[in-house]
Amino acid sequence: MALLAACGQPAPAPDAVQYDLGVEVDTAGFRAAEPATIAAQQAVASSDFMTDERDFDLARRGLLATETELDIRGPNGEVVWRPADYAFLDVEPPATANPSLWRQARLNNIHGLFEVVPGIYQVRGYDLSNMSIIETESGRIIIDPLTSVETARAALDLVERELGAREIVAIVLTHSHIDHFGGIAAIASREELDSGEIEIIAPDHFLEEAVSENVLAGAVMSRRAGFMYGMPLPRSPRGHIGSGLGKHPAIGTHSIAAPTRTITRTGERMTIDGVELVFQYAPHTEAPAELTIFLPQFNAWCGAEIVSRSMHNLYTLRGAQVRDAVAWSAAIDDALHLFGDQTDVIFNSHHWPVWGREESRTYLEAQRDIYKYIHDQTLRLASQGLTPDEIAETIALPPELENVFSIRGYYGTLRHNARAVYQRYFGWYDGVPAHLNPVPRSEAAARYVDGFGGLEATLALAQTAFDAGDFRWAAELQQHAVFAEPGSAVAREALARSYEQMGYQAESGPWRDNYLSGAHELRHGVEAVDAESAADDILNSIPLDMFFSAMATRLDGVAAGDRELAFNFRFTDVDETYLIEISNGVMRHYEDRQAEQPDATVTLTRAFWMRLISDDAGLVDMIASQEFAVEGDRAALLGFFTLLQDPQTDFPIVTP
Repeated sequence: MALLAACGQPAPAPDAVQYDLGVEVDTAGFRAAEPATIAAQQAVASSDFMTDERDFDLARRGLLATETELDIRGPNGEVVWRPADYAFLDVEPPATANPSLWRQARLNNIHGLFEVVPGIYQVRGYDLSNMSIIETESGRIIIDPLTSVETARAALDLVERELGAREIVAIVLTHSHIDHFGGIAAIASREELDSGEIEIIAPDHFLEEAVSENVLAGAVMSRRAGFMYGMPLPRSPRGHIGSGLGKHPAIGTHSIAAPTRTITRTGERMTIDGVELVFQYAPHTEAPAELTIFLPQFNAWCGAEIVSRSMHNLYTLRGAQVRDAVAWSAAIDDALHLFGDQTDVIFNSHHWPVWGREESRTYLEAQRDIYKYIHDQTLRLASQGLTPDEIAETIALPPELENVFSIRGYYGTLRHNARAVYQRYFGWYDGVPAHLNPVPRSEAAARYVDGFGGLEATLALAQTAFDAGDFRWAAELQQHAVFAEPGSAVAREALARSYEQMGYQAESGPWRDNYLSGAHELRHGVEAVDAESAADDILNSIPLDMFFSAMATRLDGVAAGDRELAFNFRFTDVDETYLIEISNGVMRHYEDRQAEQPDATVTLTRAFWMRLISDDAGLVDMIASQEFAVEGDRAALLGFFTLLQDPQTDFPIVTP
């Protein structure tokens, strides 16, 4: 009964392999760039904005130490993080990569310990995100301890080797995404974290938001995250080169800790071991729970992830609720007015800092305006009657925004962010009646292919488009062919070839990875996903209420439709009780409530419950276990559990 799949991880990508760019087909099946792709890359490379090299100096500024042979391994010897996998980036961009994305990937490949200003340091390039370090009178404040325990431990080792060991006096978790808290167990012992000995500061609702997003939608989100970050792809000029925001999420062991103090409003202040922190509360921006920090003694602002060196996602391709573009823009504007006149340096959760008061102001203005612009222009175009597809094709940036590196679409894109704004206001339906109840994709595909004259004729039409460099239309036709005849190796290879050319041309790291992951899956099939959790620490922090909510989404509603059931659950070690009721194919749960005449009353510990949901204990073990006491109808209880369907972690994406 794998009720939580999101804390499981996509299988790690294969070890890096250096490919000869002159070969037509490399060992992973990726082909060379087509003439139309080569021309598109040349056009990007010759653009005026590509001649600006200042970011390379900024990305290296303050470098104190680097580890050229860094090789971080997990408990079983698996690769968690290895910058050498990206050594191929040290050359000029090949025809198989957008030169602008290649430039961003090279910048994100600069790794080591950096001095931001005296007293503020960052470890960058040891994970998808940055770890920031503030020197206090007698110790250190750590901001955002990375994704995994392994990468955080390596980063802290580097800090202590270069700057000396000092006591950790506080940890700040800027927001509720795992790449900013997952390594916390490397920074302090579990005893220190649980005792409150070390101050752990986070935005209000941090713990709830850190675990809730992945509980209900975990299986789907985990599967799609593998595509978004190119997890099945080789690290190579024809594979994954970076996410735009950084490299890839670190594979490893994840942890979490409950905050000792939560920030609930802008303007809250703390002085920790001689260092003053002024907080901005910025919920419902890049994350549902987020804060930023101004450090008056340093004239420095930590912008968390509400700003970065890329356009971010109003909608993330792994799947999540659409973010509020207006709230996001307003939070950046608030920071500009609150701290802009005092800010000499900006350092964030990703990428390299911004130095200089005027440079900081200009940077914040562009970051603020990009999200407001996308919001306003999407609604303007919608008010003219344009559908989401038409808006994505029509919306354009003015030159004042288009050629600013720090807001280019390396992570989020103008096209899919505009769709996100439309979705936030108007939902999935675009108002076209034919789209209200369309024919299912596989059935429609078969009819399209039949209308085109059969599979061969469809693929011939697609090949004509492909030869003309119209890869989007070729893929549209080839997708119909694949969904009509999923067993056709010819159709699958044809679609894979279009996907890879679209991936090669993409400026967005996630777009590239999605296209290339699709091509890889068409050629090699769905690879096994490790759904076993590497995050027991996080699982143990999830409220039982959330687990019961997740159970409700696994209930086979039709099979349960004629059942009228009630069960009392009593958890002895945490002193919590729940009532589960089932009727009309719906499961409801109530905390602190018990039925007077339940079908069964279950008494157990949370620890045994964790074994059940992680599949360490089966249904037979459950019924027979001494750790699991049942009063009432055991058969009814067993029947209830058989109505719960396990989430699938290896469902197809690019085929029916």
